[in-house]
Amino acid sequence: MPRFDYLIIGSGVAGMTFAVKAAARGRVAIVTKRALKDSNTNQAQGGVAVVWGSDDSCDQHARDTMEAGAGLCNERVVDLVVEEGPARIRELIQMGVKFSLKGPGGDFDLGLEGGHTRRRVMHAADHTGQEIVVGLMEQVRRHPNIEVFEDCYAIDLLIDEKFGIAHGQPQCWGAYVLRGDTGHVEAFTARATLLATGGTGKVYLYTSNPDVASGDGIAMASRAGCRVADMEFIQFHPTCLYHPEAKSFLVTEAMRGEGAVLRTPDGRSFMGKYDERAELAPRDIVARAIDAEMKISGFDNVLLDVTARGSDFIRGRFPAIYERCLTYGIDITRQPIPVVPAAHYMCGGVMAGLDAETSIDRLYAAGEVAMTGLHGANRLASNSLLEGLVFGHRAAEHAHVRITGDTDIHPPIPAWTSGRAVNIDESVVITHNWDEIRRLMWNYVGIVRSDRRLARAAARIAMLREEIQQYYWDFLVTRDLLELRNLALVADLIIRSARTRRESRGLHYNVDCPDRDDTHWNRHTVI
Repeated sequence: MPRFDYLIIGSGVAGMTFAVKAAARGRVAIVTKRALKDSNTNQAQGGVAVVWGSDDSCDQHARDTMEAGAGLCNERVVDLVVEEGPARIRELIQMGVKFSLKGPGGDFDLGLEGGHTRRRVMHAADHTGQEIVVGLMEQVRRHPNIEVFEDCYAIDLLIDEKFGIAHGQPQCWGAYVLRGDTGHVEAFTARATLLATGGTGKVYLYTSNPDVASGDGIAMASRAGCRVADMEFIQFHPTCLYHPEAKSFLVTEAMRGEGAVLRTPDGRSFMGKYDERAELAPRDIVARAIDAEMKISGFDNVLLDVTARGSDFIRGRFPAIYERCLTYGIDITRQPIPVVPAAHYMCGGVMAGLDAETSIDRLYAAGEVAMTGLHGANRLASNSLLEGLVFGHRAAEHAHVRITGDTDIHPPIPAWTSGRAVNIDESVVITHNWDEIRRLMWNYVGIVRSDRRLARAAARIAMLREEIQQYYWDFLVTRDLLELRNLALVADLIIRSARTRRESRGLHYNVDCPDRDDTHWNRHTVI
């Protein structure tokens, strides 16, 4: 039974930030279900929103964040994140992370994105997340106190009250983990556990997220008894590449910030009629506008046209997008990019406090898996990497204090038992259910919702969850089965939250209650 001081489930910016900080104070394990680099962070293109320029201020960044959040941001959290952000960025720079400069020896090249009133997006060309991951991975790999377990899948959290040994507030002592190298399930125990599993994009048919984003941390926390909130607020990124051979390739918000124009396939620009900010409107407005244009005219996609900026600028500012599009026969210096909206970011999640603490002692949640109150009903572009950095740091500080001088006795954790479970004989059932959930969510719980579609989704997901749960008990666990189990629970949480909120606000739009209602619904949806 592997024992550690700190267990981190997930390997994005929040998880690796926590690991680097905690490793100075104890033994750390990172459990990640694929490779260390596989995360939403690694695919982040745009950058990190942070107050850096002389014309900017924390007050202005906070105002922009709360404006996007449509009344549901926690003002204290917003202030904390924007004020601590610059210090976390300086730490990345000290680690060797290289953000783009205006020229050799010049100032940082700050980008502008939708919803921001200042240029404040620090970026590394258009592969910022990858650059940050490389810097953090170097620190993780070389630290003697950090052990990385790749191809390992966390199944459920070890909560003492589940084993009948709780005294007072429930405590988390680690997780059961399916080892990819052996196929066996082991209990990884720790005195503090961080959920940093990222988002839920794979619950939808079309997403910008990598395959690992199946909502595992939210599902585990919910089963453990944690409060989960605001799951109805799914951010659909307006511009993902539309091509039969492309999979989950996002075209950054920053391209619209640099002057790209959205057009219908017949060449007509349309954003001006939906919002006076046009292409620089927040993502929820842009995504709904694209969805409306596609439905009105029957188009399969719209076009994002950046050709007016010239080939030298485009290749220098967006090299990764330029090269990737070329592989599909699209020269973005001369041709517009076919795009569609896709599920991108979960604004809700496991409720977490100012130090990423959850309602279960010794359990923390940071990054996209958490609902801290920063994003409210709609995330401001490029605030997510900032949130992961700040709360990964704060969680490590709090966890260190929590376990220093620990007097609680490590409880006896029972070994995993499979009972009479046998090997799965028909994997096609898992594949079919996975596909059905994703199509169900896209068609009934997507960008625009209705009471009738949500009711149908609720009825169908209940049947699917019952079927999947029976599979879980009858067959030996596999990664595919565990992901399916988690996706079904996350879908249920999203549907329940969406049915509960009787208004339209931020990222949640219901045609049967299309207006914002601050009298009754200026509050979180908590499960």
